[in-house]
Parts: sequence; C-alpha cells; structure tokens
Amino acid sequence: MRTPLRIAVAQPLTRSLDVEGNADRHADAVRAASARVVVFPEMSLTGYELTAAPLDPADPRLAPLRAACADTGTLALAGAPVPGPHIGVLAVDADGVRVAYRKMCLGGAEPRHMRPGPEPTVLDVDGWRLGLAVCKDTGMPEHAAATVALGADAYLAGVLESAEDAAVPDERARRVAAAHGVWVVTASFAGSTGGGYARAAGGSGIWSPDGEPVVRAGTGVGEVVTATLR
Repeated sequence: MRTPLRIAVAQPLTRSLDVEGNADRHADAVRAASARVVVFPEMSLTGYELTAAPLDPADPRLAPLRAACADTGTLALAGAPVPGPHIGVLAVDADGVRVAYRKMCLGGAEPRHMRPGPEPTVLDVDGWRLGLAVCKDTGMPEHAAATVALGADAYLAGVLESAEDAAVPDERARRVAAAHGVWVVTASFAGSTGGGYARAAGGSGIWSPDGEPVVRAGTGVGEVVTATLR
C-alpha cells in the first residue's frame, strides 16, 4: 500500500547569480522542512537571470544541498538554468543531482535565451507519481493533461509571479485540481529577482484533489510550509 507522502514548498532568499549562497539557503530549507520532498521556485538557485550560465549538476557549489538531502532522506526539486540551455528542475537526493525536467512552455523574453523542453515528466517517489512543471506550464491546460496522462498523482510546480499577479498560482492550482483530480503543489518565488521582478508574490501552497488549499505560505522570504499527501 502506498504510504502518505510528506511534501513541502519553500520560498528561500535567493540572490541573483549567487549559486553558492543560494545552495546553502536551500539546504537550510530542506533541513527545516523535515519532508520527503521539498519543492523550490522557478530558477531558485540562480534567481530569474536568463543570461545566467547553465548549471552543471556536478557543480561543487551544490554540495551543501546534496548533503542536506542525503542526511534527511529528502528529494529536493530546485530551479536552475540547465544545459541546452533550458529552464530546468534539478532533482537532488542521496544519489546526487540530475536534470529532472526542462520547462516546455516559455514566455516573455525566455525564448530569446532558452529552448523549450521536449516532454512532460513524472517522477516515482515512494509509490507516488509526481508530475513536474515550471511557471507558464501551469497555465497551459494541455501541459497538465499530458502530465496527468503519464499517471501523475500530483502536479508539482516552481513558479515566479509578481506581487500584482499573486492570485495566479491559486487560480491555476484550483483549475488543474478540478480538471484532473490530482494534488497540486506550487512553490512560488518570494522577495525580488531579475527580469524586473522587484517584488515577487510568494504564497506557495499545496492544494487537495478537490481544489481546496491545504496549506499556504505568506509573502515572506524564508517561509517553508508542509502537508501530507494521502
């Protein structure tokens, strides 16, 4: 029988291009969360800097995050530019770091710097199938449909929205849950970052398959909230 899955969303302080410091703060969030899976916002390891160098999964600056995941038995899903170049999700656990997903639906200035990812992705974690998404992916109904078609039990996204668009992640989460009857987990950037995002929305959360929020963070940097998927 599938066991309950404790999952967290984190919105750590991210300083643009400070991979070393950001990895340290990601590690602190992992240790604080005490969760099996911790989801971070879009491009959380570099900030939303579209000209940032792609991050090699073997980069030694990620060592503190790898260590935190190994010590706690956590799978961290962190945002970064990855080779391609793509806007990617790095999966970090006791086995190391790998590129788990590449954002498929690009927006704004992104197509001038990044390539769209090739396909939806689902990870298996303790009997749960976790579909991955990044920001604009969540606003494209065909993306959620294709991900759920792979057998996803939950739809996990790292996003970045301005404070003026703070309602968007909630609206999209409710829509995906209503359409597909899956858990929705959204880590939303807080603070400020590149690309003109002087004030990001925060408000990370976890929504049940009936579309109701189970737990929500506020707008503050450094917040981590958790829920258990059953």
